[in-house]
Amino acid sequence: MVNAVIFDLDGTIIDTEKYFRICWPQAFEHFGYKMTDEQYLSIRSLGKPFVQKTLKDFSGDSNFDYDKVVAYRSELMEKMIEQNGLQIKKGAVELLEFLKKKNIVRAIATASPVDRSERYLRKIGLLEYFDRIISARNMKEGKPSPDVYSFACKELNFAPENCFAVEDSPNGVLSAYRAGCKVIMVPDQSEPDSETEKLLFAKADNLEKIIDLF
Repeated sequence: MVNAVIFDLDGTIIDTEKYFRICWPQAFEHFGYKMTDEQYLSIRSLGKPFVQKTLKDFSGDSNFDYDKVVAYRSELMEKMIEQNGLQIKKGAVELLEFLKKKNIVRAIATASPVDRSERYLRKIGLLEYFDRIISARNMKEGKPSPDVYSFACKELNFAPENCFAVEDSPNGVLSAYRAGCKVIMVPDQSEPDSETEKLLFAKADNLEKIIDLF
């Protein structure tokens, strides 16, 4: 029995990871550092404590200024979105309409701030589909720790085993799996490796395909 579906946002509902993939290396380069594509892929959905340490390690600079680099990356992102717009991931509307008709609760569990998440969802006309938006920014650790999904299930008042979690990245998958949710991966920037595959309840080519699991 599935009472709720909890979605990641970036790369899952909104096609923004392609922008992050460009802007993170550019921000690093701006401050004199280098980020490889493989390094970028490894930081997707990471909670703040983890990403702070990881980025500092990538930079090799003991005086690495996380806040300054993130602020510049955010500036680049906003400019890119202004120029190119926001796109909805394939099948999102169809799946959300289906869940709404079935009275299945819909929530967001994201590494992004609530205000940015609401702004983006409003911009693409999907905000009304979601009952709750929960940000890992308010958690102790965030993904890949289970806290954001554990908190989401508690707030929704459903057992984790009765919740689908929809993710696009390994860090998000691990977070949801550790919380006890049934994890569905819709890969975005990369396919899951063999270890990630073992954690999945299902994998789907796009969001609409998830309807078949009900």
